[in-house]
Amino acid sequence: MSLRIALLGLLSTSGPGSGYDLTKAFERSINYVWHAGHSQIYPELAKMAADGLITVEAQGTRGRKTYAITERGAEELHRWLTEHRPAPPVRSEGALLAFLLPLLDPAEAIGVLRPLEAEMTARLRELEELRALKRSSQVPPRGGLYALDFGIRSARTALEWIRATADDIAAQATPGAERPTGTHPAEHTGPAGDADA
Repeated sequence: MSLRIALLGLLSTSGPGSGYDLTKAFERSINYVWHAGHSQIYPELAKMAADGLITVEAQGTRGRKTYAITERGAEELHRWLTEHRPAPPVRSEGALLAFLLPLLDPAEAIGVLRPLEAEMTARLRELEELRALKRSSQVPPRGGLYALDFGIRSARTALEWIRATADDIAAQATPGAERPTGTHPAEHTGPAGDADA
C-alpha cells in the first residue's frame, strides 16, 4: 500500500509523469527512507491505473505512458494522510544483523561492521550535501525535505550504532581493555541527530 501512496504523492506534487520520470523522482526523494526500483514501480502503476487511482494522460513512442492522478487517487492519498497511522517496520535487515552478530567471532563481526560504517558515512555525507543543495535552491520545495531530514537522522543513528557496536566488540575481545565511555549501544541516551551537519 505504501508504494502506491508514495507514487500518488509524487504525481500530486510533481504533476504527470511516465514510469521513468516517477522512478527518477523516487530516487531523488522518497528513496531516502523507502526504497523501490523500477521493477516494483512499473507493475504498481499498472495496478493503480486498473484501480482508477491514476490515468494514462498520454502515450508516446515505444509504449511510453504519462500518468496523472485522478480525483479518486487524490481522495485515496488524502484519506491515507489523515487516517493512516504508520506501523513500525516489520522487517529490518539491520535489526536482523544486530540480532545475529554474536554468532560471528569478534574479528569477523568487526569485519562486517567497518565496511558498513564506511558506506553509512558516505550515505550520510550524500544526504547532507543534497539537503544543503535543496535549501539553497530558490524554488521552495513542496515535498522531499522532511523525508530527507528523516533519512539523515536515521543514517546518523545507524552510524552511531555501528561505531558503538564495533568499539564494544573490540573492547570485549581485548583482555583487560576498557570499553570506551558511552560506546556501548545500550548506554547511549542522547537524542539522535544531536550533531548538526
